[in-house]
Amino acid sequence: MARILSRSTRQQSMHSATAATCEMLKNIFLDVKKKFETAVGVLRKEKITLAPEDPAAVDQYAKVMKTVREKAGLYSESERIQFTIKSRTDGIQDARSYLLVLKDIRIKRGLTDELGAETMMMNALDKVEKEIKKPLMRNDKKGMALLNEEFNKINQKLGIRKEDLPKYEEQLEKKIAKAQLEELKKDALEAMETQKKREEFNDEEMPEVKSLDIRNML
Repeated sequence: MARILSRSTRQQSMHSATAATCEMLKNIFLDVKKKFETAVGVLRKEKITLAPEDPAAVDQYAKVMKTVREKAGLYSESERIQFTIKSRTDGIQDARSYLLVLKDIRIKRGLTDELGAETMMMNALDKVEKEIKKPLMRNDKKGMALLNEEFNKINQKLGIRKEDLPKYEEQLEKKIAKAQLEELKKDALEAMETQKKREEFNDEEMPEVKSLDIRNML
């Protein structure tokens, strides 16, 4: 009897866990569906010009995508990077490993270090570790204060100010917007070339890519 009750209890627990998992997956699906429909709703109203070489078209596309993110509750690129940094560096105890993870994230995101800031930061870390005569740990308040002083000197040298961060974020979003427009234009050109090879379209003149209206395809 005890065995039967024990088995029944386990089955009920498994059933409850399965039901909870299904409900969680259902909620995730509904949330993604809602965000997708919101994004498509914005894109149906806004004109996007496939002209990555035109700064005005890039600005407009960046503006549209910002509206999509705000209304659908999506992360901006800088917010995604911040989230990735937090999740990947959680538990890392030493400063050197932390900086190496930042470098890996930058590379995987396709971001270039045009100013050479990473090399300067590693040199600063070398300097601090040489001064304290041991590897710098992130919970070493005194050592981290020394490193932050060196980082502040780097920022000053590069002309980077904390109050200018929103401007840098905007520049990043525009850079990403241009790259996405270039990819969309490339896809559109490939689709038009494929269509042009079909016999029924031989006599038709292909339109300018920038004249296409993506809203007609949604």
